Amino acid sequence: MLASNKGIQFKIKVQPRASRNEISGWQGDALKIRLKAPPVDGEANDACLKFLAEYFHVSRKQVRIASGLKSKHKLIEIEGLTEADFKKYIDDI
Repeated sequence: MLASNKGIQFKIKVQPRASRNEISGWQGDALKIRLKAPPVDGEANDACLKFLAEYFHVSRKQVRIASGLKSKHKLIEIEGLTEADFKKYIDDI
């Protein structure tokens, strides 16, 4: 996880076509995210951003994919989220 003056960035690994949307733990230095959406026409990316916005209690506009649009490995940026907030939400993972 990288903190900046705008918010934070962190790595994720996406598993599309899962049985439910969830954060299933850590895989190396990346959060593993399981999504029901298929990786077709950006559906999994949209589902990922929406899921992360809901999970971290921020608006959808604050969450973006900084890199990895066509990859299972992505760098996510959440504007306005502090390092302390991020740790609070993922402590139980």
